[in-house]
Amino acid sequence: MRARFTQSFKIQAVEKVLERTNDLTIKDIADDLGVGHSTLGKWIALAQKQKLEPLQDNKVHRMTKEKRPQDWSAEEKLNMVIACASLDEEKASELCREQGIFPHHIKQWKQDFISGQVIGIKENAQSDNKTLRKENKVLKKELNRKDKALAETAALLVLQKKVKAIWGNDEDNSQ
Repeated sequence: MRARFTQSFKIQAVEKVLERTNDLTIKDIADDLGVGHSTLGKWIALAQKQKLEPLQDNKVHRMTKEKRPQDWSAEEKLNMVIACASLDEEKASELCREQGIFPHHIKQWKQDFISGQVIGIKENAQSDNKTLRKENKVLKKELNRKDKALAETAALLVLQKKVKAIWGNDEDNSQ
């Protein structure tokens, strides 16, 4: 069976080659991605001609929705890390290709989970903290207003008692 790659996978593979450091060869990157060296070379040539196409012979592609690695939610990332944990390197690479990501994304996500630096969780926590701080400020202001109103009511009741003690009730005077 011939492997099929998503458009985004091909583009990311070419970008990875273009952004590589001097100590990495194209063959190293191809091996890491689980792609043939000649296939990666063909993608690079197509990209240089701006003709990088994901499909040949108008065949239907297995991936219906391509998604960039940064678009994955924390839950999806965790599920992918778990799914790849029990697979050997070749099967994990195949699964990554089907999802339009690289095996190095899985490794990075795993490290992020281990170190607690999952970006989606951080952003949500910061947003939640900001919302909670605003809500807390509003509640404190409301509590302060109610405390003042309660103190004023208590003072009025005390004054009313004193007035009644000094002057007596209106009912007492009317008789």
